[in-house]
Amino acid sequence: MKIYTRTGDKGMTGLFGGTRVSKSAVRLHAYGTLDELNACIGLVTSDKETPKQLKGQLIEIQSLLFTIGADLATPLSSKANILRTDPLYAEKFERWIDAMDEHLEPLTRFILPGGNRIGALLHQARTVCRRAERWMVQLREDEPITEGAIIVVNRLSDYLFTAARYANKTLGAEESAVEIPRG
Repeated sequence: MKIYTRTGDKGMTGLFGGTRVSKSAVRLHAYGTLDELNACIGLVTSDKETPKQLKGQLIEIQSLLFTIGADLATPLSSKANILRTDPLYAEKFERWIDAMDEHLEPLTRFILPGGNRIGALLHQARTVCRRAERWMVQLREDEPITEGAIIVVNRLSDYLFTAARYANKTLGAEESAVEIPRG
């Protein structure tokens, strides 16, 4: 199978189920940003400094991102047989977050993205995750999508924030922070 099809040369692409849409459609921004997130996470999993526990979780997340992307690439009205996003993944992320939090100082200040390379890359992934979530919310305003997808991606950004803090702590990097402004 060739990687190029030439079917998108005029700015249109096919969704699962056969519908063709503009490559500038909100739906494509949503699942395209998830693809970008997956690549960001790939940078973390490919680094030999990444803590083993995180690497296993992140590889599982990468697979999940393909499921969410396929879900978003398939309108709910489509007859295509694909797996929809299970909101129970949010609970799994909560368990992972709670386990990492046991090793972290309580948050009392805004954490600046950074620390070591792994922590900084996880913070970058978190910001891409938040952008994907915003596109998903915009898509939901235009047409119905699997509600579990937004829930899972929202919790994933919390996981990535905590994973960045955990990686920094595990790898001995100092977190920089600023005080939370008070009125």
